[in-house]
Amino acid sequence: MKIPSFGEKMETLVYKKRLGAYIIVSRNVGSEIVLIQAPNGAYFLPGGEIEAGETKETAINREMIEELGIEVVIDEYLGQADEYFHSRHRGTDYYNPGYFFVAKSWTQVCEPLEKTNTICWVKVDEGVTLLKRGSHKWAVRKWTANQ
Repeated sequence: MKIPSFGEKMETLVYKKRLGAYIIVSRNVGSEIVLIQAPNGAYFLPGGEIEAGETKETAINREMIEELGIEVVIDEYLGQADEYFHSRHRGTDYYNPGYFFVAKSWTQVCEPLEKTNTICWVKVDEGVTLLKRGSHKWAVRKWTANQ
């Protein structure tokens, strides 16, 4: 099966590979999802870079404490979607293979450790519209098609 790819890969650019793990966290019987709004105003699914020595799942668990202050039970793996993008903030071009999951359940255990982001609960359709990355939109659409 072909891995979906988003963004434009420019042959003249050198991309830094950045593996990411992301998760769909919902509430109200799946009618709302949580998004992370970065300081620059862009919206993303919760998650982020898989650090050295981490599995996709341990990266998700760490990111959930950092971004949301929650512990999740991972339900399903939606799949991989790749993204090519330029980060103005970091001045870097990235190749971002993203691995997308769905939370079966979640529990608030602490305040988020990161204080720079805004946590936004939105209706699923609104979330798809707000999300910056095509791979994140793809994951939410795939999840809703499976429900």
